Amino acid sequence: MTNLNQTKLYWIALGLTALLATGCKKKGPVEQMGEEVDEAVDTLKKGEESTATKLDDAVDELTE
Repeated sequence: MTNLNQTKLYWIALGLTALLATGCKKKGPVEQMGEEVDEAVDTLKKGEESTATKLDDAVDELTE
């Protein structure tokens, strides 16, 4: 590979890495739902709240 091609490849790789590292700032509905499910599971493991109540709260937050 020539030096010029290596330089182009380097800059393309650097740009893609920067693009992927920044990602999206706003959470999508699927990510929010996943976090709610994770929180519900943690709450259930600790025994702090009933399953039905926690799931109802998660659904309510998603529909708002």
